[in-house]
Amino acid sequence: MDKFMKQAVELAIENVRNGGQPFGAVLVKNGEVIGEGVNELHIKHDISGHAELLAIRRAQEQLQTNDLSGTAMYASGFPCPMCFAAMNFAGVEKVFYCASLEEAKNVGLGKSALIYEDLQKQPEERELPMVSMELEEEMVNPMKLWKGFSKQ
Repeated sequence: MDKFMKQAVELAIENVRNGGQPFGAVLVKNGEVIGEGVNELHIKHDISGHAELLAIRRAQEQLQTNDLSGTAMYASGFPCPMCFAAMNFAGVEKVFYCASLEEAKNVGLGKSALIYEDLQKQPEERELPMVSMELEEEMVNPMKLWKGFSKQ
C-alpha cells in the first residue's frame, strides 16, 4: 500500500479511537502532503467537516489558491458526493480510496450511496426536491451582473 494511503487510513483509525467516523484524507502535490483531515462531525456541529474537505481547505489556505491542479487525494473511504464535487471544483486530478460505498453502507454509513442514487433522478423527484423559481422582472439578475463584472 502507498505511504499516503497508509497515512489516510491511520488518520481514520485514530479518528475512530477518538470517537469519530472512519474517514481520513491526505492531499498530495509533487510527492508532498499539502493537506490532511479527518471527519470532524463529532467535534464541531458542521456537516461539511469531512476529511477530504478539510484537507482541501487546509491546502488552499496554506497555498493561498483555489486551484489544486496537480494534486491527488488519498481517502480511507469512497468520497461522498459533497467531497467529490469539491475535489472537482478545486481541480484535484486523481482520487485513491480504500473502503467502498458498499463497505460504508454495511457498517451504517450508507448516506453517500443513497445520495449518489438520488442524484440520478430528475431534480423534482429527489428526496430533497429542487424547485426552480424565476426572478421578478424588476430584480437584477446576479448571473448577468457577474458576467459583466468578470469581463473587466
